[in-house]
Amino acid sequence: MFQIKRICCIGAGYVGGPTCSVIAQMCPEITVTVVDVNESRIKAWNSDTLPIYEPGLKEVVESCRGRNLFFSTDIDSAIREADLVFISVNTPTKTYGMGKGRAADLKFIEACARRIVEVSDGYKIVTEKSTVPVRAAESIRRIFDANTKPSLNLQVLSNPEFLAEGTAVKDLKEPDRVLIGGDETAEGQRAIRALCAVYEHWVPKARIITTNTWSSELSKLAANAFLAQRISSINSISALCEATGADVEEVAKAIGMDQRIGSKFLKASVGFGGSCFQKDVLNLVYLCEALNLPEVASYWQQVIDMNEYQRRRFACRIIDCLFNTVTGKKIALLGFSFKKDTGDTRESSSIYISKYLMDEGAKLFIYDPKVLKEQIIHDLSQPNISEDNPERVSELVTVTSDPYEACQSAHALVICTEWDMFKELDYEKIYKKMLKPAFIFDGRRVLDHLHAHLQNIGFQIETIGKKVTATRIPYTPAAVCPRISASEPPTKKAKV
Repeated sequence: MFQIKRICCIGAGYVGGPTCSVIAQMCPEITVTVVDVNESRIKAWNSDTLPIYEPGLKEVVESCRGRNLFFSTDIDSAIREADLVFISVNTPTKTYGMGKGRAADLKFIEACARRIVEVSDGYKIVTEKSTVPVRAAESIRRIFDANTKPSLNLQVLSNPEFLAEGTAVKDLKEPDRVLIGGDETAEGQRAIRALCAVYEHWVPKARIITTNTWSSELSKLAANAFLAQRISSINSISALCEATGADVEEVAKAIGMDQRIGSKFLKASVGFGGSCFQKDVLNLVYLCEALNLPEVASYWQQVIDMNEYQRRRFACRIIDCLFNTVTGKKIALLGFSFKKDTGDTRESSSIYISKYLMDEGAKLFIYDPKVLKEQIIHDLSQPNISEDNPERVSELVTVTSDPYEACQSAHALVICTEWDMFKELDYEKIYKKMLKPAFIFDGRRVLDHLHAHLQNIGFQIETIGKKVTATRIPYTPAAVCPRISASEPPTKKAKV
């Protein structure tokens, strides 16, 4: 059996960095080199301040960096020396051309494939780690076949990641499953066995699943689509709960105890975010449309539509509770990452909540314990968020390093990320310094246990999927909230 002794990973991002760091720690006899064209990112991986925050990651990196784990910008040398090359580059949703807003942009995957075939010799296993559409491996293989040399033998595998940010190191060390897809030829099976041997250093064989390449690629898209679907499903029920007086947490517990359903991913919130869910569902929609399956495409599009509706509905609620205007009002927004225990802001609901409030002229004071100020400003300055007017971000947004400073003289406090620290804040101190009536909009249900205490202090509380304040100001009913698009948010409302 072919034995893998040297691994190269192209892409030092949220997938490549943690994945290869854990492989290096678990396989001390294998040399792992992570490469990237971004020099500043590589410098960060080689420093005491890693470019991404993930619990336990720093300890893993420090345990093997410089021994059998290396970070470099010398991409060609790493490819030449490797027995296995992981492709872990970004596959963003296309923002132009055919498939705009839905299809995955594979330009970085193609660039990697061309570079690999150009500098390689001998036998190598090339493995997709990035989230890719079905049959992307076939595209890579066609590039290899069209540029082959007598001395070159490249085998293509699919090995999708199933990491949850915030628990990535745990997910890598104790995975539910490892999925490896490859050709059903003798050469393809040989490559699959070689990669299986790497994971078998710490993963039980029963958890390593081998399939054909296409099944592996589709399984990744389908897994994320199913998870996103559950979140959109419970969020749809949260709207019904608010209209009827039910509590979505109680409903979720009741249905989650059904073993056929289970309790995971039944947490109502302001909507899902992150790099994968929306991108993968949209990719699935586009794939179905391309294969002339419009009913299937429409089904999965509803998952995205419900997520957009939930974000907009929450923003409508904030505006209407604040007497139907937030123009010039200070609003404290706590949490900017898409979930706790990560600094990742990609597709974070906080971005869209901020966008809708900025559209109404609100002055936002934003605090997040892990997201850098530069990242927040960058996200809010994107053309589809800033309405092609990035100057308004500097006028309306202030990023603070202290949650109490963010709340001082604010009309409302909005929780957009479920950081544990928000449960421990001194809300009596916050209330005294806020304008009255003082509102809390809990978009993550992190303050449920404090509702009675907060109401005694004097707060008016609005949360997802539950009526808390008995005599509250009515907010815009669902039918009035306009339909919006994550890729093309609504135009700014005219001020009268």
